[in-house]
Amino acid sequence: MADRVSVTIRIGGSLPRAQLAAFIAVIEDEALTDPLGEYFSMGHITGFGPLELAADDVSWGRLESLETFCVDNRLPFQRWCGSYPGSWEAERIVFDGATDPRSYTVTDNDIVVVTEPELRSLGTFEAVSAYLQSANVALPPLTIVDDEEQDHG
Repeated sequence: MADRVSVTIRIGGSLPRAQLAAFIAVIEDEALTDPLGEYFSMGHITGFGPLELAADDVSWGRLESLETFCVDNRLPFQRWCGSYPGSWEAERIVFDGATDPRSYTVTDNDIVVVTEPELRSLGTFEAVSAYLQSANVALPPLTIVDDEEQDHG
């Protein structure tokens, strides 16, 4: 049996209409809800902000299918998973839509933590500050676009 924890994910960017059905299928396969516990519906994509989804009891705190879909379609996201005592710390994954997803150690309240080895490798306050800023990507609204409009956020 897999270790299971709660997760949240926020997704932004421009989703091509041709990929909408696949996107919905991945969300439904992951059994994701909005933060209030309502299962996903098209009404959750407002175009005014990132899509916010959550789930409890997620194996290893990963949404591999959804995260892969987002990376493949260059949809920026930020995913948090809680810690599992004795196995892993809470984590935030940030994908800006262009570079590889980055992992950050966070508290169970999603506050970024800079570990001693990271402090030593970063070396300066300016580098630590840049590291902390890179963990807080401002996500654009999630919008559905026709293929000729595609901008990817």
